Amino acid sequence: MATSCQRVTLAIYGLSCGGGGALGVERALEGTPGVLRAYVNPLTEMAYVELDPGSTTHDRLVAAVRHAGFDASAPEPR
Repeated sequence: MATSCQRVTLAIYGLSCGGGGALGVERALEGTPGVLRAYVNPLTEMAYVELDPGSTTHDRLVAAVRHAGFDASAPEPR
């Protein structure tokens, strides 16, 4: 059975260009069930996430970012 993959972007608010926060957000997103991959660019304050839409929700992504200590916009398809 093939897994469908959806790609979304989230604006992350409050990151610094040092990158430590970006790594924490990446880990939080990748620890979310259904997330296949996550990359956070601290300079643009954007997260790029590949996920299985049947295994997670956009609300869970935002909650993971908030749990890492930052705020995020609602995910947008890319």
